[in-house]
Amino acid sequence: MSGHSKWATIKRKKGAVDAKRGKIFTKVVREITTAARMGGGDPNGNPRLRAAILAAKAARMPADNIERAIKKGTGAWDGPPVEETAYEAYAPGGVALYIEAQTDNKNRTTGEVRTVLTKANSALGASGSVAWMFHKKGRFVFDAGKYTEEELTDAAIEAGAEDVTREGDTFVVLCELRAFSAVAEYFEKHNLKVEEGELTMVPESYVKVKGEDAEKLMGLMERLEDLDDVQKVHANFDIDDADLERIAGAS
Repeated sequence: MSGHSKWATIKRKKGAVDAKRGKIFTKVVREITTAARMGGGDPNGNPRLRAAILAAKAARMPADNIERAIKKGTGAWDGPPVEETAYEAYAPGGVALYIEAQTDNKNRTTGEVRTVLTKANSALGASGSVAWMFHKKGRFVFDAGKYTEEELTDAAIEAGAEDVTREGDTFVVLCELRAFSAVAEYFEKHNLKVEEGELTMVPESYVKVKGEDAEKLMGLMERLEDLDDVQKVHANFDIDDADLERIAGAS
């Protein structure tokens, strides 16, 4: 298990998802609105919107909230314009961070991100210094207690996905960005319950971190994601299961 999957596991075990559900709702609504504004309100023709709706459903957001966010994105934009931006950084141990944000004040967001990084002995990198290490992919997560690997592999092949891996108590299916909507539709039509569905950044290779360095890195990622304007943090770290359990179990 590496990178995003490790981080998602830690957040689930620490209960961070439930504890910060209000903030999660805010970020998901922002992503739905932006996706609809940029690509239209039809999720069948807008993979980014479809991914945002899947994320909203996984967070148990009411359908009315989802519909309002879509309408806001496709209607007249009220309030200050929201700009998408990304920050590239290196954490201790050579771990690369790709930080996605949406903001109505880039100077404010840049300052907040820089402050969190500086306190963790990390620093912003130049544009392009980290992005080349990651590839945009579609990602679907399934409960390993509900499906067998053979069952999901067969379904993934039929759906047009490219990879299935076992990660702890889940199976993760990856697909090309352009195939996201078709794969999501296949799973839905065949009653395969997706626990999480998203567009993510998958690194080409991973950097091993352990012990205290792993704990500090997890703290850094949590503080970055806790910033209001930060949508997602992607990283190319790998961490042992023993460290994962220790960090996840820490108060």
